[in-house]
Amino acid sequence: MREKLIELFKTWWPKKYARLLAIAAGALLLAVFLGYLLIVAGGSMIVDEEDLILDAATTIETEDGKVIKELYEKDRRPVKISALPDYIPNAFIAIEDRRFREHGGIDVRSLGRAVVKDIAAGGKKEGASTMTQQVIKNLVLSHEKTWMRKTKEVMAAIYLERHYTKDEILELYLNAVYFGEGVYGIERAANVYFAKHAAELSIDEAALLAGLVKSPAGYSPLKHPDKALERRNLVLEAMGNAGFLPVKDELREKRKTLGIEQEAWEQHAWTDSYTDIVMKEAAQKYRMSIEELKRGGYRIVVAMDEAAQRTAYQAIQKGRYFPESAAGAEGAFALIRVQTGEIAAVAGGRQYKLGDLNRAAVRRQPGSLFKPLAVYGPALMKKYEPYSLLVDQKLDYDGYTARNYDGRYQGKMSMYSAIMQSANAPAVWLLDQIGVPYAKQYLDKMKLTVPDDGLAIALGGLQEGVTPLQIAAAYGTFARNGTFTEAHAIKKIYDADGKLAVQAKTAEAEVFSPQAAWDMTEMLKATVEKGTAKAGTYGKELAGKTGTTQHPQAAGEVKDAWFAGYTPDYALALWMGYDKSDKDHYLEGGSMYPTMLAKDILTELDKEEDLTASFAKPQGVKALPKPIDMPVVDRLEAEFAFGGRSLIRGKLTWHAKPQDKRVIYRIYEKKDGRDKQVGEVKGKTVYYLDEADLFDTRYYYVVPYDPLTKLEGERSQQAELSF
Repeated sequence: MREKLIELFKTWWPKKYARLLAIAAGALLLAVFLGYLLIVAGGSMIVDEEDLILDAATTIETEDGKVIKELYEKDRRPVKISALPDYIPNAFIAIEDRRFREHGGIDVRSLGRAVVKDIAAGGKKEGASTMTQQVIKNLVLSHEKTWMRKTKEVMAAIYLERHYTKDEILELYLNAVYFGEGVYGIERAANVYFAKHAAELSIDEAALLAGLVKSPAGYSPLKHPDKALERRNLVLEAMGNAGFLPVKDELREKRKTLGIEQEAWEQHAWTDSYTDIVMKEAAQKYRMSIEELKRGGYRIVVAMDEAAQRTAYQAIQKGRYFPESAAGAEGAFALIRVQTGEIAAVAGGRQYKLGDLNRAAVRRQPGSLFKPLAVYGPALMKKYEPYSLLVDQKLDYDGYTARNYDGRYQGKMSMYSAIMQSANAPAVWLLDQIGVPYAKQYLDKMKLTVPDDGLAIALGGLQEGVTPLQIAAAYGTFARNGTFTEAHAIKKIYDADGKLAVQAKTAEAEVFSPQAAWDMTEMLKATVEKGTAKAGTYGKELAGKTGTTQHPQAAGEVKDAWFAGYTPDYALALWMGYDKSDKDHYLEGGSMYPTMLAKDILTELDKEEDLTASFAKPQGVKALPKPIDMPVVDRLEAEFAFGGRSLIRGKLTWHAKPQDKRVIYRIYEKKDGRDKQVGEVKGKTVYYLDEADLFDTRYYYVVPYDPLTKLEGERSQQAELSF
């Protein structure tokens, strides 16, 4: 019995053992297969394709390619690996991951060595990351050293290798890694350390940058040149050992100095105001958020004029132009090219820094400089002309009364004079005549849509106000023969691949006729020469208008002071005031200060680019005669003279100052009841009376008459004609 049992056991045991081994082997294979599936599936869950789209800096630059500002979350400019010589990626492979071309995302030998060291150390210490893993670490996962993160890194690296080529992974790596000095990627590193593009790097320069990756701070050539040199040579040696560099070339490259040449360009505060306007325009017109600009890698070509921008930035800081009651008076300036509507320069404040309140885009009450836009321009498109007579009286319009600032009223005055003197009463009367709805049609065409419906619009009394940029663009309408062009800073936008994404198309509108625009230019020129905008000096032709608003809490003081105008080349607007007005913060002077500052900016700009000296009258437009200064007639004398058609005739002579050959002098004879006009003479100060009686006494006087306004002036004293 015993022998049978032993024999049975001997027969059964090997079969069971083999079965157990088979089961164990099957379980192991299943575990490996499931583990592989987990790794493959897990990688797809860890890697989000969006994470592999690199943030890139957006550059704002002028048409000639000069970069004026960079916007970024990370200072990076991606570059294609195909644009780089082979020795650049080879330098990184040699020092960071020599078996990069062979492994599938994980270097098993290095990983095994790291695991042994980590177990011996009792924690996660050793890295052993391949370049693929470093891509995952930089773009997908955190940098913490834990077993769980490392596991995810392995899974994601395998996924990356299965879905991307080696060159694609290498391109991600070269553009993702940090090189110190706040820059990411090989292109910006080449810019910062060698003032060149990555494609232009030499072998030794590429080796230095490859050596930086391990410790950008520790091997910084700017702070630790000796360590950087030693590290560079170690990379060159690794390149030689890997077969990327012949021995003779390795030795030659090692003998070179570091050759650091830092990037010369730096961002300037004087471009910040303009940059802010570009960002606002990109958001409003092209729906590009600040976040998108900082990450999208765009190249934005703008219309900024460097000389004008710097001139405005420097000029607006000068304290002598600001009549402060207390520290903190601010200013804003906008300069726009007449022909294109392009913004050439912007000042958002006296010490503006990116992120501050950009006052060039802040709405303010414009005061009297709104009159040409809201009243006189529209009126010229109706039945009114520059010498049309307007009512200059203190009138009540259903509870609203417009008062002239000096309290004086002439009864009637021409539009020309009303503009030059900035009289309030005629502007309000004229707006009442043409109608607010009619006037607002013209404001709408110039992108000056306002919710107001009252006659206060004539004086710039607006609920919301307008911005200096809006005003400059609107005044440019007159300089552009009546055509409005919307102000814009952006000319073109290229995407991260260098493709043209935006070609600026500006909105235009026919607002005023060329005749109306020219007439307004002539009147605003006179306003600058001898009207309310005569303060300051500019040696060439300038048309413009001033504006002030009363301070609500400081009686008799100024809240806002403006000047707006245009030359043949530029339209501009300049505002002064306080961000927050109270009884202690007001301007102690009015519009003469922004007028002087604007003229000084133009004077400085003229030194840079020789601005056009005078306006050119468009073809088919009638010239506008200059206004007549009505003369004072005195020293009237009457006497008899011999000759002429009759033997005896009367002769009247007088003195007139100023003299203008266009003045008509009307001669009146004094009569009981109603005086009689007996004649007139143009431009002369003598008149002959053909019918004269030696034995009769008569009395005469002379009245100057303006044929433009059809108004008579003050009459002379009376003269007696008798023998």
